[in-house]
Amino acid sequence: MSAMTEDLPSVPPRSVPAGRLVVYAVVALIGLALTFAPFLFPDVRAQEVAARICIFVVLVASYDLLIGYTGIVSFAHTMFFGLGAYGTAMALKTMGPGFDAILIGGGAGVLAALVLAVLIGLLSLRVKAIFFAMVTLAAASVMLVLASQLSDLTGGEDGMTYEVPRLFSAATKLLTDADGKTLRLFGVALNGKIAAYYFVFLSSLALFVLMLRIVGSPLGTVLMAIRENEMRAEAIGYRVVAYRTAIFCIAAVIAALAGVLRAVWLKYVGPEVALSFAIMIDILLMVVIGGMGTMIGAVIGVVVMSLAQFYLKDLMEVGAAATADLPLLPDLLNPDRWLLWLGLLFILLVYFFPAGVAGTLMGKGTRK
Repeated sequence: MSAMTEDLPSVPPRSVPAGRLVVYAVVALIGLALTFAPFLFPDVRAQEVAARICIFVVLVASYDLLIGYTGIVSFAHTMFFGLGAYGTAMALKTMGPGFDAILIGGGAGVLAALVLAVLIGLLSLRVKAIFFAMVTLAAASVMLVLASQLSDLTGGEDGMTYEVPRLFSAATKLLTDADGKTLRLFGVALNGKIAAYYFVFLSSLALFVLMLRIVGSPLGTVLMAIRENEMRAEAIGYRVVAYRTAIFCIAAVIAALAGVLRAVWLKYVGPEVALSFAIMIDILLMVVIGGMGTMIGAVIGVVVMSLAQFYLKDLMEVGAAATADLPLLPDLLNPDRWLLWLGLLFILLVYFFPAGVAGTLMGKGTRK
């Protein structure tokens, strides 16, 4: 009996793939950097980038719910984002800088996004993917035109500025020392700007964790089944249109909430920062770079694109100065050509990480 037992093959212990560990470690480091961003990167520009990353992680992850987990291609995501932002901005403009204005305006924007998502979903999700994409593109275009033309309500092309609650004002002293001056921690003044950042950060974190719970739930399993084979999912009893409409509405609501955060942080809303098609292109690029259907890939995609958009020109300027005595290189590294290098960076990332950075490293998107 013992001899037979010795001949049985041993089962190796299950281990986490190294690529997955690398992705988790990178995302954890990004999370730590964002947690302490006001103290690690105290300059204004860095804080703007950090807040933008937080907001866009929510926006891109909510889009990944559609395109990555359900296979829905939509161009209306910026429309929902803009509804949340404009609703908050108009309420703060008319009601004054109070949290009640944020709740009422943001709630109205989220409700409008939900209603439009239900209408678009029920009317259009039965048709083929390309026709649904065209419907969402048309809806987003109409909303952009309305925001630009209804200047009495939206400020038109110039947008609108407004005040936010006093807690989020840079002049507000969160803590004071014995002399009544703003208390400093690691050399950073603890003022309202810190409160605004952590409002954005904690709200974004809560929404991101919610989306992780969604994709890890039975609903997430059904969505992936619909993505892989819609007809098979329908055959085994799942109401595909109902599930697709539900996730479309959930993604729209989360995108609108990201718009609320954007409005509170920027204290300005206009077509270029809330509804433009350039934002939709950025979302698509971030999803592809990070990896569709991974959720945490949204974090990597947003960080890579945001750092490139904000700091690539500075890096090229340094490179051009360092190679000033060499032929051709200073011209190629001219900061005005940053879009060229951004395009090359995107091509290289897609070539070496065909399923996105997170998707490739975690082994997703490969057939065995």
